[in-house]
Amino acid sequence: MYFDTGVSVSRETGAQEVVEPGTVAFWTDGDALALPYGPTPISRDDECRLAGPCNVLGRFDGDPGLLGTVRDGDPVRVELLDT
Repeated sequence: MYFDTGVSVSRETGAQEVVEPGTVAFWTDGDALALPYGPTPISRDDECRLAGPCNVLGRFDGDPGLLGTVRDGDPVRVELLDT
């Protein structure tokens, strides 16, 4: 799942294309926030493969599978939690 941000940043050296579900990443080629929750159309087997290398920002709390219920146009809120 990708969300357009209107923000442009450079790809980091450690950018990743295959990540764990629940990873919060930034797709620099599309200026979008990537919130993968499971296999994608380009995945091999059960891996979580993104559209291209992404800068990994962190992980989100809770069940990543819940993102599978989000539909186009649904509001999604992303916020940083204090640790």
